[in-house]
Amino acid sequence: MTMAKILIIDDEAPIRSSLREILEYENYQVSEAEDGAEGVKLASKFAFDVIFCDIKMPKFDGLEVLDLFKEKEIASHVVMISGHGTVDTAVEALKKGAYDFIQKPLDLNRILLTVRHALDQGKLEKETKRLERKIQSERSTAIIGESSEVRSIVELICTVAPSDARVLVTGGNGTGKELVARQLHELSTRHDQPFVEVNCAAIPSELIESELFGHEKGAFTSAVKQRKGKFEQAQGGTLFLDEIGDMSASAQAKVLRALQENRISRVGGEKEIEVDVRIVAATNKDLKAEIAASRFREDLYHRLAVIPIHVPALNDRRDDIPLLTAHFLGIICEQHGKVQLEMTKEAQGMLQSANWTGNIRELRNVVERLVILTPKGGKIDQPLVRRFGGLTSNP
Repeated sequence: MTMAKILIIDDEAPIRSSLREILEYENYQVSEAEDGAEGVKLASKFAFDVIFCDIKMPKFDGLEVLDLFKEKEIASHVVMISGHGTVDTAVEALKKGAYDFIQKPLDLNRILLTVRHALDQGKLEKETKRLERKIQSERSTAIIGESSEVRSIVELICTVAPSDARVLVTGGNGTGKELVARQLHELSTRHDQPFVEVNCAAIPSELIESELFGHEKGAFTSAVKQRKGKFEQAQGGTLFLDEIGDMSASAQAKVLRALQENRISRVGGEKEIEVDVRIVAATNKDLKAEIAASRFREDLYHRLAVIPIHVPALNDRRDDIPLLTAHFLGIICEQHGKVQLEMTKEAQGMLQSANWTGNIRELRNVVERLVILTPKGGKIDQPLVRRFGGLTSNP
């Protein structure tokens, strides 16, 4: 386990010595600076988890040191210490970004407790940033690929996105239909408004209307309070109706009315509510076949399919597999705390020639499996892919 690094900035040698003794006894790695200038220099050169900084010092006082830390984007938790502190000084220090303020004479228990809390918060902040990066990378709207199929889709998205035209995205499971929907939103004039997603296949038919349109208190047994539906939550933005081919007939009728009139009514309510949303729908089904089988409304289909976008299967855009693999390798290695792994040409060739029935989602899962199972210091090679890839041959 790596020892936490602590810097003490104080012009009084006895104070530095006492603090060092206390902290080193607790197995912390301690450095010292006898004035603010030296402290800023050390903090700029090395990463410290916690910094103890005196208020009154020659060259730079503690508040000036805080300003310089902010200017240099030094992210350490800074604990101010002073024998002449006032409430105003403490408030000013906290406003400037100090983690805590401790008065001299220093209390041993207070010092150690403050360090532990600061270290815990530091770990939490690092984990939060890691998760934010993960979410951002997972939800990145960039469409990866240079094949003619992908270039055509990107060109169409760029043309259509600025309008409010409804879009119907079709394609198999795992092809990236949600990515197309997010790209349409990000490039639209509604990009700073909500993007709300509804998976119509995941919601029971008896609940889909409440989910989409909301409900009034008492509308049904479990409706203990009023609730806004997805249409209202997406007000001013984009509503993404994923797997719309699985929507019940009654919900289809209500969605059609909402699209025709730009109005909805909550379940159990009579009041009509105006809605301003851009609809992007997606399905892995052949909706024309569903219409022929009387499972999907033809009038709703024509309302949704103003602009149809078809996302091809990964087997139909094999030239993009090396780019997609490199993209996923970067994301997954970072998520698992691994150095960037190298993949041999032979291993890449195996991926490029495999049969991807699960499309991009399956490719990502295979890459993640290979990253996890690659030995430390090794590379993703042909034997590893053959053993753990679980690939099927292209028919």
